[in-house]
Amino acid sequence: MSAPPEKKQKPEQPDSQTATSPSETIQKKSTETFDGTAEKSTREVPREEMFRPPINRAMRVLDRPFFRKTVPLSAARVLENRNIAKCRSALEKSREALQLDRITIIRPDPEPEIAAQGKKCLLLEPEVRHNDASTWGPVLTELAQAESVRVIPYNLELEYEYWTYHDIMTSILPEDEQDELPTGFSIVGHVAHLNLRPAYLPYKHLIASVLVDKNPSVRTVINKTDDVGTVSEYRTFSYELLAGDPSLDVVVKEGDCTFHFDYSAVYWNSRLNTEHRRLVESFAPGSAVCDVMAGVGPFAVPAGKRGVFVWANDLNPASYASLSDAIARNKVSPYVRAFCGDGMEFIRSSAQQLLQAAQDPQSDVVIMSKPPRRSELKAASAASSAGSAGSKANAGSGTGPVVPQPPKEIKRIKLPRTFQHYVMNLPATATSFLPAFIGVYAGHEDLFEPDPSSSSSSPLSSTSGAAAAATSGAAAADAATAPSTAQLPMIHVHCFSTKSDDNQDAYVKIAAELSAQLGHAFVAPKGRVLEGGASPVSERDELVIHDVRDVAPQKRMFCASFRLPREVAFRKV
Repeated sequence: MSAPPEKKQKPEQPDSQTATSPSETIQKKSTETFDGTAEKSTREVPREEMFRPPINRAMRVLDRPFFRKTVPLSAARVLENRNIAKCRSALEKSREALQLDRITIIRPDPEPEIAAQGKKCLLLEPEVRHNDASTWGPVLTELAQAESVRVIPYNLELEYEYWTYHDIMTSILPEDEQDELPTGFSIVGHVAHLNLRPAYLPYKHLIASVLVDKNPSVRTVINKTDDVGTVSEYRTFSYELLAGDPSLDVVVKEGDCTFHFDYSAVYWNSRLNTEHRRLVESFAPGSAVCDVMAGVGPFAVPAGKRGVFVWANDLNPASYASLSDAIARNKVSPYVRAFCGDGMEFIRSSAQQLLQAAQDPQSDVVIMSKPPRRSELKAASAASSAGSAGSKANAGSGTGPVVPQPPKEIKRIKLPRTFQHYVMNLPATATSFLPAFIGVYAGHEDLFEPDPSSSSSSPLSSTSGAAAAATSGAAAADAATAPSTAQLPMIHVHCFSTKSDDNQDAYVKIAAELSAQLGHAFVAPKGRVLEGGASPVSERDELVIHDVRDVAPQKRMFCASFRLPREVAFRKV
């Protein structure tokens, strides 16, 4: 294989206060041929090339032995093992010891007879040559003159296991296709999910094999063959298995929640982790949330762990089954209920069902006192016995063991009569479900505040624990028994729109879409994108449009959050 032309570099001025860094080039003693063997050469090559894997851009099936490579170096044979640490420290400070990631520089001596005696050597930088003392630095020279070390030749053997995924990819893929190497894949449980560009399809099995090798948590690699939702209303996608175990039955942890599902049968997107957390953190404990397109529960389950009541629905029976499993697995059943039905109908029916359920005390979450621990009972019994010792002697009778008291109700969290939030995470079509909100609370105007401006809370505000704790006992008791009016709910609808630097075009288009679906004139937010990706607030309807993520070069996912307008919620239909 012919050598690339040498690039001339400007010499760097040495720093008199620090050790001189290794030179950028070395006198290489061997070069790789196409089959990985070595041939004699005296040419100089860049240092980094010496530690690159062999190149084979014709490879289509992974040939791991091809990537074996022998790198000729020199080493400092340490004559007395008790001097290994001292010699290593000195050579590392002088930068004559080999500086290479993932390589241990202390090695058994290359001579088997000497290695059998437990002797070690220290690998040296490539420009240090065992047969040319002029390449030795002052530290190495001093160690050699003191007969602490002897400089010897050493062949460093690098195997396939040494190279990283990036190393292998740059050695087998065409040079003109390396601007965007296929490194941006999603990992869902043990599954790596690729979305390969057409240029990489001829290498798909090769890429997948390397991915499995270089990622210990990955057992399966698949490639998406169509867009999400194009062949199924359940947001699943077609795929091809490229490598590994064909099972897509995965266990995924997100935050402090665990989910178990068949990835081929449900929708899951690990890249929405930040969005899940952002919305969940905006829900106040004790509030009620309607998750219309809940999937397996990435919003519902963590919200339940925060003490938020969630009614979570999904049309897909497989998602409903996994959602039910997640509710039980994460122990949030007191707060989260699973439903399986059409989202449009669920928006209409859930509001009425919640109002009815809130009248049933069985819907409340009751917090009971914890039973005493065995150690606490034992200590109480001992204290009781010691305190009654005198009376035992006089009365001739003793006290029995301490009987634990039954748990007591210490707090009752009532199910709200209305939802404070609706979540609609179906960005391709969620806005088409918005007409279900028209008239959703017609005839129930008395449930809500007459003047929406009477509350100063922000669209994504939540009740603080400190404020709740400051409420007096009497007021808390009244709040637990007497219904009160509430604000109309916040709607969080995810959608796609065009990508731009300031998102202004997207804001206008999204506001127009909301207006068309609800028959209410929304005003698009104006101004620069705020920290965290949110737009400024459009005051009248508290409309905020949050930039969630890029999904394509000219396409972004957004979340439009707004207060359900009174004239929409109470409109007679």
